[in-house]
Amino acid sequence: MKACRPLLLVGFVNVAAVAACAEPAPEPTRSPDPPAGIESALLPGFIIRGEPQSRRSLTTRMAELGVPGVSVAVLIDGEIGWARGYGLADVESRRPVTGNTLFQAASISKPVAALAALQLVEEGRVDLDADVNTYLKRWRVPANEWTAEAPVTLRGLLTHRAGLSVSGFPGYGPDAAVPDATGVLDGHGNTDPVRVVMTPGERWRYSGGGYTVMQQLVTDVRGEPFAAVLRKHVLDPIGMIRSTYEQPIPDGRRDDIAKGYRPDGEAVIGGWHTYPEQAAAGLWTTPSELALYAREVQRAWRGESALVITEALAREMLTPDEDSWGLGPGISEDGERFRHGGSNQGFRSTFTAYIYGDDGVFVMTNSDSGSDLAREIAITVADAYGWSGPRPREFVPVDLAAEVRGRYVGTYVVAERGIEFEVSLEERGLALSWRGDGAVLWALNDSTYFDVEDGREVRFSTDEDGIALVLGTLRAPRAGSGPSR
Repeated sequence: MKACRPLLLVGFVNVAAVAACAEPAPEPTRSPDPPAGIESALLPGFIIRGEPQSRRSLTTRMAELGVPGVSVAVLIDGEIGWARGYGLADVESRRPVTGNTLFQAASISKPVAALAALQLVEEGRVDLDADVNTYLKRWRVPANEWTAEAPVTLRGLLTHRAGLSVSGFPGYGPDAAVPDATGVLDGHGNTDPVRVVMTPGERWRYSGGGYTVMQQLVTDVRGEPFAAVLRKHVLDPIGMIRSTYEQPIPDGRRDDIAKGYRPDGEAVIGGWHTYPEQAAAGLWTTPSELALYAREVQRAWRGESALVITEALAREMLTPDEDSWGLGPGISEDGERFRHGGSNQGFRSTFTAYIYGDDGVFVMTNSDSGSDLAREIAITVADAYGWSGPRPREFVPVDLAAEVRGRYVGTYVVAERGIEFEVSLEERGLALSWRGDGAVLWALNDSTYFDVEDGREVRFSTDEDGIALVLGTLRAPRAGSGPSR
């Protein structure tokens, strides 16, 4: 019987304290061996200055986090140096993860789909900086006070600066009615309508809704279904022959698909959700085929290939704006890497690839608890090869007097979810407890703290309504303060 620490899981859907316990993962399938240490001694996702740094094996971390399966591919000098599957694609049948196992890429769908839109720019059929309503046919961005100031453009959609709403999508279970893209855009599914809610171009606001507008634009201009356009113009030319944007994925494609799992080990009902928001969240792929996408972008950037886009557009794609965002992928702060993460129901993934080189690491997991593991693997791979990143985040705690920390002591309540958080003084920081579980928080400054076990930040917000505890997207007012907003 192994001991597990409850994890503080704060996200778009819920807040839960979960003891993430799992059986040890089976031995990985055979492939060229990764460097020593990647499987046996993962680096942590964060370090605390002045504190010892612990390293644990991949299988240990999978068990601790409750991640059934993970697949990894590493691009070295333009070739896939090694790729390997670990654990289980299907816990119930004990089917293992292989190099061919398809995972939902979630938001990593976006930078791949962006290539289809950029092709239209290359062909002169769409202008990056023109009003997208010029090209949309079946649906148009509704006019309002914000669009009167500036139009929504393709550049804005790709860089999340179009001022559009709806950050992400929960997908649809097996018995749910699934709308088409225009239905999603008008709010006929399980999310709000996609609308302009601030002046386009004013600032960055992550919007999967914006990529659904882009999906509709590509479909309207090409006159073909989005999945077919991506198959013909992007996936097949690159060599991503197993990958698909089909939603739902056809029965005939389900020969080796990972099931998604919740943090408590329960499978996502039906195994996975369907995402009609194909450009934003609908790609099924493998790490090895994501590596082919990155390699093609790298080659195009160097002027060595134009299978999908030309050098000029590849360079524009990987040029960061003021928010470190390119035309599809995010760009690292040092400007050396393009990257993206993904988070669908039951799936978490990440990739990082080099702009001025031909290396990269690609990690996909089939668990809501997979984000930390994916990042740790990516960090460990980068360290093993001497790459500049990604690197563990470093926390530098500060010592605050008890009276300073004490002003946050109390009970914080999210009434609509029936959750109470208790904050009390701890020897060096604060103790947070909820539903019988807890965490130790150390201060980064007088209002921001971090969980010393998992690195998640906790912030205390003070305004005219009083003090609130902020956990990710959740705001919990202290008892006696104003209502949750």
